[in-house]
Amino acid sequence: MNDSILTVEDLHIHFQTYAGLVHAVNGMTFDVRRGEMFGLVGESGCGKSVTGMAILNMIPRGGKVLKGRILFEGQDVLIRREEQKQDIRGKRIAIIFQDPSASLNPVFTVGNQTVRVIRQHMPISTAKARQRALEMFDAVALPDPERIFHAYPHELSGGMQQRIMISMALACGAELLIADEPTTALDVTIQAQILALMSDLRQNQNISILLITHNLGVVAETCVRIGVAYAGMIVETGKTNDVLFHTQHPYTRGLLAALPGLSNRKGSLQSIPGSVPDGLTPLKGCPFYSRCPSAMSVCQQQIPPMVDIEDAGEEHRAAC
Repeated sequence: MNDSILTVEDLHIHFQTYAGLVHAVNGMTFDVRRGEMFGLVGESGCGKSVTGMAILNMIPRGGKVLKGRILFEGQDVLIRREEQKQDIRGKRIAIIFQDPSASLNPVFTVGNQTVRVIRQHMPISTAKARQRALEMFDAVALPDPERIFHAYPHELSGGMQQRIMISMALACGAELLIADEPTTALDVTIQAQILALMSDLRQNQNISILLITHNLGVVAETCVRIGVAYAGMIVETGKTNDVLFHTQHPYTRGLLAALPGLSNRKGSLQSIPGSVPDGLTPLKGCPFYSRCPSAMSVCQQQIPPMVDIEDAGEEHRAAC
């Protein structure tokens, strides 16, 4: 795909734990195109965040990529030398996490931390890095950048802390931003502001964004395309409207049915029975078999391949 800035192909990641070998990612495949926001959605434990960390070669201890490729600008980041990885990580690909207070150092001002990030990746003086930091604070709509530059993280609200993290991520000219649940720790009003900010930055600076979330409402409002992940693989992908309004995979249908709405405000909320596989047992058949209302005997024997949906929108594919 010539217009893709990031392509993840058949990615498999395992973790060695005291309980045994955990199969966390099992053939994850998707791409992010230039200038778009791609949503990666699914329940907790389906491999979304691990995939995001693998893109930056930051897999936690005990994890190992066993198979697959991660292509950034056509080059496999997994096989590059460490100095080449350092040149990409934080400079060309940046990441923001769901809890900004846990990402910021409490004993340094946010200005000091931003300057250090900039100077790590750009050969400029402290004075120029300070000016760059103030420009980025202004770009993310922080009020009174000069005052905030000298503030400590605990003196800022959660929304302001997340804006600081976004400014750090983009200060060195990142082309791809990985946003891992960037609004989970924020209240609804601030969530909307952060999402609007990310959309504006994508349009104005032409950056690509991989949005990792479990919130279908968020991707419906912000993403051009989405991929639905389950048990470490993509089970349905396509343009957002195609996936949400012409849903094919039983898991995606279950996620949509579980959303609260005005129509069921007096009744009980629907849920998907069971839970995501723990990953300790290698997959032999469809990973959704035990929770699927339409399961057949063949589902226990083989993992269904991704196929194009007939009479559907462009590139809408599902594994069932």
